[in-house]
Amino acid sequence: MAELFDAVDTLVASRSSLPPPAERRRLRHAHALTLDEVAAALDVRRATVGDWESGKTEPRPPQREAYAHLLKQLAELYPAPKSTGTPQEATAAQ
Repeated sequence: MAELFDAVDTLVASRSSLPPPAERRRLRHAHALTLDEVAAALDVRRATVGDWESGKTEPRPPQREAYAHLLKQLAELYPAPKSTGTPQEATAAQ
């Protein structure tokens, strides 16, 4: 029975939600991490992380779960700035 639960956990992890590519990059920069540091931690190439951040590719298991965990922790430390609206919205409100 434990094997079934492990299989389910693996399946769920394979679809861990990730922020949009631009937010991935913002979070890495906010914590002053280099592509090389993230790549080394996830055991992938630097270019692979760059591709994830550009939206060219998406991470696959087992790195996807670890990458999602990293981004979640960074998002807690560096929440996305609140939108103040576009200049057009401000003009229309006046």
